[in-house]
Amino acid sequence: MLKNHTVNLPPGLSAIAGNRDLITTPEMAQVFNVASQTVRKNYSLTGEAYGIRPTKIGNRLLWSVAQIADKLRGAL
Repeated sequence: MLKNHTVNLPPGLSAIAGNRDLITTPEMAQVFNVASQTVRKNYSLTGEAYGIRPTKIGNRLLWSVAQIADKLRGAL
């Protein structure tokens, strides 16, 4: 997890993420306004979705809030 790392989050992402560093695939899909299956398919085909590689914990894909914020700002 990202400790002592301050990220200025867009309001919509901040509402979804709360105070977490990682969000789930359905939450990631909500941020990008797509179906969660679209995110899973992109990950399955390329190993990433929208230029962001997830952390896999168990059978879940968790996505970095900081990387999503960077992508939404156009930094990635």
